[in-house]
Amino acid sequence: MDVLEAIKNRREITKYQDRIIEKDVLESVVDATYFAPTGNNLPSKDIIVVTEKEKLVALKDTTPFMPWIVDAKAAVVITGRPDISKYWLQDSSIASGYCWLEAVNQGLCGAFGAIYHAEDAEESERREGHARDVLNIPNDRRVVAIIGLGYPAETKPPKKHIPKEEIVHYQSFSQ
Repeated sequence: MDVLEAIKNRREITKYQDRIIEKDVLESVVDATYFAPTGNNLPSKDIIVVTEKEKLVALKDTTPFMPWIVDAKAAVVITGRPDISKYWLQDSSIASGYCWLEAVNQGLCGAFGAIYHAEDAEESERREGHARDVLNIPNDRRVVAIIGLGYPAETKPPKKHIPKEEIVHYQSFSQ
């Protein structure tokens, strides 16, 4: 699959087959996450790969919106390092996208658990604190996202997008 096809085919899928993800497939997803670009090539992210069922179950309580993580076969947790780079959030976000796209490329599906909450510091602290406790994440890392992975047990049609000409502008913004 080429990258554009992976982008077009990517959907949030929260129903997974009862099938283990092969090590080489998971490592390809990890590599895509690892090789994602960072501002000034600084090591501003950490990646935690979770395959233990007990930890996946425990991560369910990170936010009220992640019950699906219990059935995932793996999760990739992406943290940012504000102490390393002022671009930690962008770097972690790009890594999340690369992770998801390689998962699709490998025949997996994913669901995105947004942990860091830019507009509600108290909620962000609660979510991040829970993930920190479950995964022993140091306090100097910000927990940006948890991406649940598995082989899809459902399919969804492509999303309907707003017409491209309403979103894409050339040379300058136009209304």
